Amino acid sequence: MIDQSSLRAPTPLRLPVAAGPARILVLAAVFICAACGLVYELELVALASYLVGDSVTQASVVLSVMVFAMGVGSLLAKRLRCAAVAGFVAVEAALALVGGLSVMALYASFAWLGQSRPAMAACAFAIGVLIGAEVPLLMTLIQRIRRQDAGGAVADLFAADYVGALVGGLAFPFLLLPSLGQLSGALFTGAVNVAGGGALVLWLFRGDLTLRARSWLLVANAVVLAVLAGAAVGAAPFERAAQQAIYGGDVRVARHSAVQEIVLTGGAWPSLRLYLDGRLRAGGLDGFRYDEGLVHPAMAGPRSRVLVLGGGDGLAAREVLRYADVRSVTVVDPDAALVRLGRSDPGLAALNHRALRDPRVRVVVGDPFDWVRTLPRYDHYDVILADLPDPGISRSAKFYSEEFYGLTGRALAADGRLVVHAGSPSVSPRGYWTVDATLRGVGFHTAPYWIGGPREGRGAPRATDWGFLLAARTPPVPRLAADAPPLRSLTPALLRSAARTAAASRLGGLPPSTLMRPRVSGAG
Repeated sequence: MIDQSSLRAPTPLRLPVAAGPARILVLAAVFICAACGLVYELELVALASYLVGDSVTQASVVLSVMVFAMGVGSLLAKRLRCAAVAGFVAVEAALALVGGLSVMALYASFAWLGQSRPAMAACAFAIGVLIGAEVPLLMTLIQRIRRQDAGGAVADLFAADYVGALVGGLAFPFLLLPSLGQLSGALFTGAVNVAGGGALVLWLFRGDLTLRARSWLLVANAVVLAVLAGAAVGAAPFERAAQQAIYGGDVRVARHSAVQEIVLTGGAWPSLRLYLDGRLRAGGLDGFRYDEGLVHPAMAGPRSRVLVLGGGDGLAAREVLRYADVRSVTVVDPDAALVRLGRSDPGLAALNHRALRDPRVRVVVGDPFDWVRTLPRYDHYDVILADLPDPGISRSAKFYSEEFYGLTGRALAADGRLVVHAGSPSVSPRGYWTVDATLRGVGFHTAPYWIGGPREGRGAPRATDWGFLLAARTPPVPRLAADAPPLRSLTPALLRSAARTAAASRLGGLPPSTLMRPRVSGAG
């Protein structure tokens, strides 16, 4: 029986349209709800990966918690089947509110509380419970229109659900994220959820509800829409305030590219700082330490042709171009937005000495793995600099695999040198030495060196040290060329000390990392 406090007698069922179109409308609601639900999941996974790191771990946590919560929600929905219309509309209003505000809640937790894992788990559980409650209620509604065998009803409902999930999964990376960003994209999804899902069912089954129940549900939907609209109006000031809390200083550029989040603070060096996915890439009074450590030990020897894998900010190219006998530099970076900033932003272009506009520099926007794989076998470079994202980031694991180093070695001249930024040995010693084992696994001889860096102030991500690996076909020695230009931070004595420090921390017996068995991501 249907709850008499909120629903009218189920017989006869009064619908504003015939049974056939009514079933199509219910399936359309299923489609909308599934699309919105998947967008919420992807928003949580993407933001959690950015805030916490190690996307494989964060995706596993979010999806596991959410799937478990969906089971809980399905069980709880059994109690609402006697009032399926009111229950479904209430669930959609709650889901739109929680899902729409989830990104804002996670970002606020990270910015002002310094942590996001508890908020991430709470949001994943709440959204999962509400998504799990949808299917039993929708099944009840579709059977209220016209009874059919359970198998046929489940097939129709799941077909609409899966197609909706496909659309939501494609809309997130190709439409919502590039056009609206994570924060506004989640709010927009919440508005679509409450208007397209809940309101559609509320209109279709309005004859099943008392006037009082309809009024309350309409008010609830209107309040949710108003809250989401208010959050959308305040999204830009909120994001600026959160960025100020995270990065400190003057956030001048903040954008989500197709590859990463890029933040520039300050105007010009030394106040300028560049953050990629929340990690300090360059800036401060000691901001030359990373690039000098990456580039100059590899420049002792033939160096007329240099390949930079990554380095879209132009800072590695700046150091390479300080050698007069360098004839050509090829920079391959997947992020077109970062390359544009490296060329056009006044502060960043001044910091890289306008290296990306130098006639000796050729910039290619593309995936370094794919680019090296298609490189002709006769095309060799004297120096290859792997200035790529930290190996602790799961999406970067392929750049620290035997397959990638095998392809890179094919592009290296017989007496050439390859240098790899392999993460922080103090934070992830196992990951650093796994990269070393991977290079040696494809036939390289390696020379590790570990360069300390500055500690950033309170509220800024840490950048304390960098581990590098110099690799060649004959045993290399980290040293500076006799004609090396004057350097701000790197000296022959410091480089020798960096090599001794790294050698003293060696971990042996580690297996190499491959595409099928990535071992560098999240290694500790």
